[in-house]
Amino acid sequence: MTITVKDWQGKDHPFVVGPKNPRWTSYGALPPALKKAVVASEDANFYSHEGVDYEAIREAIKADLQKGKFVRGGSTITQQVAKNLFLTREKTLIRKVKEIVLARRMDDALSKSRILELYLNVVEFGPMVYGIGHAAHYYFGKPPSALTVRECAFLASMLPGPKVYNPYRKMDRVMRRSDRILRRMVAARMITREEYDAAMAEVPNLAGLSRKVEKTLETPPPEEKTPEESPGGGPPILEESPGSAPADPGPAGARGKEGDRSAPEESPASR
Repeated sequence: MTITVKDWQGKDHPFVVGPKNPRWTSYGALPPALKKAVVASEDANFYSHEGVDYEAIREAIKADLQKGKFVRGGSTITQQVAKNLFLTREKTLIRKVKEIVLARRMDDALSKSRILELYLNVVEFGPMVYGIGHAAHYYFGKPPSALTVRECAFLASMLPGPKVYNPYRKMDRVMRRSDRILRRMVAARMITREEYDAAMAEVPNLAGLSRKVEKTLETPPPEEKTPEESPGGGPPILEESPGSAPADPGPAGARGKEGDRSAPEESPASR
């Protein structure tokens, strides 16, 4: 399958979806911390909903009505996959309805692991940087399997929009959001207190980023406004460092369907 993606100058480019893409990363090669960081950041109820989080949509509609414009989408990871593979990015009610229908169908047909694999291999991480295989090498000079917990949170922090959470221009913004994701992860017992402390103490080693910054700033990408975070984006955030280590996470409370519907060792603890 080949889809069309855009660069930051608005030009279209073909993008191969699947193992024929040399940068494709299978689900098994994705580090557990990355899967957890993305769920904590983008869709806390990923392992329990059926493709659509209706409460998040209600909150998004409420925010949109208050602002008088589209400011929050309320889309789940499954909806984002449906949009990226089959729909345009226009913000219209018709597209949103199509997105919901497709997401429900995808949730019925595919396992959660397959949906997460698709998402992480087609999502945009930077200027013509699509998919985690490309992003891990672009930012850190390593394969996805070698990413640390901090690096996983760093990459997940850019997913609301790499033009907004852009380390070229707003490294402090990206770091602050990755800190919030780490707090969500430890609050949801996705990582241990020791892993959290180590990640917070780590300074991401952005291999060659300074050279990329200099090159990018020659023709800087357009900056977008900071989006409002989805209410379904994760469990309650700990604004301060956790005071004590959380207990080891038990089996996930998320409900699964027949077959490989959930990954208990990676699903967030029920809130």
